[in-house]
Amino acid sequence: MRGPSAALILIISFLIVGPAIADPFEDATKAYYRGDYEIAYRLIKPLAEQGLPEAQFNLGLMYEKGQGVPQNYAEAVKWYRKAAEQGNAKGQYNLGMMYYTGQGVPQNYAEAVKWYRKAAEQGNAEAQYNLGMMYYTGQGVPQDYAEAVKWYRKAAEHGFAEAQYNLGKMYYTGQGVLQDYAEAVKWYRKAAEQGITSAQFNLGLMYDKRQGVPQNYAEAVKWYRKAAEQGSAEAQYNLGKMYYTGQGVPKDYVMAHMWFNLTTSRYPASEKEKREWAEIFRDIAASKMTPAQIAEAQRLAREWKPKMEFR
Repeated sequence: MRGPSAALILIISFLIVGPAIADPFEDATKAYYRGDYEIAYRLIKPLAEQGLPEAQFNLGLMYEKGQGVPQNYAEAVKWYRKAAEQGNAKGQYNLGMMYYTGQGVPQNYAEAVKWYRKAAEQGNAEAQYNLGMMYYTGQGVPQDYAEAVKWYRKAAEHGFAEAQYNLGKMYYTGQGVLQDYAEAVKWYRKAAEQGITSAQFNLGLMYDKRQGVPQNYAEAVKWYRKAAEQGSAEAQYNLGKMYYTGQGVPKDYVMAHMWFNLTTSRYPASEKEKREWAEIFRDIAASKMTPAQIAEAQRLAREWKPKMEFR
């Protein structure tokens, strides 16, 4: 399962909430994006003290990030809580995050679940995803795969890529739902199209192994390549095999050698056996190549750089 790393990025969001306070918010927004955080802070703080939940959330965010004020997690929690208690979904989500990480408050998974749930019930996709993760891992709640699926689905239907990937994984393994490879493919594809490396690899694997889709080596190569180009060792290994056997692509020992060679340097020490297999296949490919071809494959591997997909 993918963790919540990508979901936890905090983005400043100054909101215009009405004519009476539109100008301070607008001025704060302009100041913030100019990098004039102290001015933004001075404009936001009075609104927060007057009880405006959006301003309270923004003030909490500035304390958390140390923008315009010294970084102070306890103050961030204070203002997130004020916003959260007024029903501000982003305040609820961020307060849940503070309890999850133990920043500004003692770490408390049950409290994290409480606030994630409040935000999730308002449709906050990040909170829905994190709540699904809590049910999946049994943090703050009893482990419950069906509940994990429920909340992953809500986030996935909002287009949240990590939730789409995890929902695909649940269908693939049959955790919390009946095993259904076609549904796994559906959700893997949505996540893969948003650049999730693991989803791209798994989608390639399903085309390769005829799981949930007709076997299609060209499609397998397509998705292996996308994941391989982002640095997935498993995808690089499988792509090397496709080039070696000529499945989905013309047989090409130079390209096979390049991908196997990259794989050997990317598998961690804990994956010693996989690394050794990549070395074996690389050397088998080399035995069928001329010295000039080997030199070319090595050059390609040296010059290769990962290509990150931005969502």
